[in-house]
Amino acid sequence: MDTNLRKRIRAGDHNAFGELFDAYARSVYNHAFRLTGEWSTAEDVVSLTFLEAWRLRERLDEEGGSPLPWLLGIATNVTRNTRRATRRHATAVARLPRDETVRDFADEVADRIDDAAQLAVVRTALARLRRAEREVLALCVWSGLDYRAAADALGVPVGTVRSRLSRARTKLAKHMEPPERRGQMRGDRTTAVGPLREGSR
Repeated sequence: MDTNLRKRIRAGDHNAFGELFDAYARSVYNHAFRLTGEWSTAEDVVSLTFLEAWRLRERLDEEGGSPLPWLLGIATNVTRNTRRATRRHATAVARLPRDETVRDFADEVADRIDDAAQLAVVRTALARLRRAEREVLALCVWSGLDYRAAADALGVPVGTVRSRLSRARTKLAKHMEPPERRGQMRGDRTTAVGPLREGSR
């Protein structure tokens, strides 16, 4: 993104902000889905992220490279808030009297994935990570940010990003296979863990 576009965004230029959305909405959506595992929630996060980015537009530096780390940092915070709100809502709903069974849409989402068993393994492994570890994994591995950019997005030191990512990789390597096959990783599961190898960052 050139400096002129950054200045236009900071000044509240709607056309410039539209260019920002067109360029990075997909990346924000992918990041949100990796954190939440839910299509509809990820779509909500995208909307809320760009609303928040508009509100915070004056915090965008006038000079710099890609604004993606800034946007993903906002998306990460939005996801945290959204999940907290979802938990509060679920708790409130659980207290209500139930006259009829509420339809569960989780199976419909899972049916969109060709290999449901593989999805279950991955989601179970990810669920065992701490939230901070999942966030670093999403930023560095799936969104391709380097350590410095991820640190800027999360507002933490680079060393913290490194240690969280290292712990996340270790835990995933341990839990990516079903209990009955522990120690015997199938070829297709090696692919899932493989990208977590640290490259040149």
